[in-house]
Amino acid sequence: MPAFDDLMAFQRQTEALAQIAGRLSWDQETMMPHSAALQRGEEMGAIEAVLHARRSDPRVGEWLAKARPRSAVGKAHLRHIRRDYDRASKVPERLASELARLTSVAHGIWAQARREEDWQAFAPTLAQIVALKREEAQALAQGGDAYDAMLGDYEPGTTAAQVAAMFDAMRPRLVALRAAVLDKPSPKGLKGVYPSGRQMKLARRLARAFGYDLKTGRLDKAVHPFSSGSGLDVRITTRTNPKDPFNCVYSTIHEVGHAAYEQGIDRAYLLTPLGRGVSMGVHESQSRIYENQIGRSRAFSGWLYDQMRDVFGDIGVKSEGAFYAAVNRVQKGYIRTEADEVQYNLHIMLRFDLERALISGDLAVADLEAAWNDRFLADFGYAVDKPSNGVLQDVHWSAGLFGYFPTYSLGNVYAGCLHQAMRADLPKLDKRLAKGDTGPATDWLRGKVQVHGGLYEPREVIAMASGIEPTPEPLLAYLEEKFGALYDL
Repeated sequence: MPAFDDLMAFQRQTEALAQIAGRLSWDQETMMPHSAALQRGEEMGAIEAVLHARRSDPRVGEWLAKARPRSAVGKAHLRHIRRDYDRASKVPERLASELARLTSVAHGIWAQARREEDWQAFAPTLAQIVALKREEAQALAQGGDAYDAMLGDYEPGTTAAQVAAMFDAMRPRLVALRAAVLDKPSPKGLKGVYPSGRQMKLARRLARAFGYDLKTGRLDKAVHPFSSGSGLDVRITTRTNPKDPFNCVYSTIHEVGHAAYEQGIDRAYLLTPLGRGVSMGVHESQSRIYENQIGRSRAFSGWLYDQMRDVFGDIGVKSEGAFYAAVNRVQKGYIRTEADEVQYNLHIMLRFDLERALISGDLAVADLEAAWNDRFLADFGYAVDKPSNGVLQDVHWSAGLFGYFPTYSLGNVYAGCLHQAMRADLPKLDKRLAKGDTGPATDWLRGKVQVHGGLYEPREVIAMASGIEPTPEPLLAYLEEKFGALYDL
């Protein structure tokens, strides 16, 4: 026990420092002065060097060898610490620090290139990031699959081959459903201009409706919506578009799903390895089920219709049914975060294949824009019109988050399993959702998934909550039933 106690005391400080690093990243995307980017890069590199040194400290290895935890919780702590220690021990401190510094600086370069529609302004920086990520992947893989090493950072226990097989199973049914839907007349969308201030007013109302605790969180605006932090400080961002309030509405609900997961974790795990979401796939299961199966449901959209008219006045839609159709409208588009449920996973498949090729060396950054545009045309049937709608639309690669994208689809699959079980347990849920009361659904998710934090492995917590091993079938069946009814297929 002394070794275990010493290890946990040391780890608590490491977790606290990691939270500080996360806060620096939040500040950079929301409030930091533009000209501070280079200095912030140095700051991020410095704190990453400290974190890397702690995670690879030889004493951690000694404590791990001697620790004898007496509970399942203690064993789970060791599982996470050992995973982090093994990883950190394989990656040189120089490389970890340089990646943190470069990706911090790269964010500003990406954001400006995106604003100016200038892929070439970002490409050299991305080439540097890819070179460092390849080096990191090779160090971690130690002769194994480099992309698996990247994926393991976000979804432990899942391989690229498993993801590829999942996508192969999903693609034919998704493509067929999309073709059938797009062959039907499209429902009408909203009309008018939606001021940013009113959108943020509605966003805060929605955040509270989904149980986001603003006493331990805050809501701000950013170029790319995200959630940050854990425990008693969990922050989210959203974005506004005067012509498309749904962008703000569903970005907010999505990020609240992430935040609710972090806020829902057992407080006994605060500043420990179990005090954060167990994987990005499980994290995405929460954000996607909040956003889609709950937030885009017929029952909840009826309540949202009234809220929209209360905040904005006339929105050009005359009934709850027409509003539900507008919320779930399937149409052509370039942007992953704005994609409907039918097409969303097809956007992920594109990114998965491209970044696997980048990490393996089969695709050079210099050829990435052309490869993206060719693949998008082949998959979606129309050409990318500008870089911000194509290769520059996502923040992930500027942040070095290779291996992250597949977790979005894993999250959708997990959400499908959870939704099937939740509906079986809560047969009267729609009556509550129609009143804007998400409590039964969010309480179910908190008790089944969120409270556990990192106690269980990713697929294990989903299987325990849903009663089945994770499979795409519930998601595909849900999509076919929902959009089949919407579009009279």
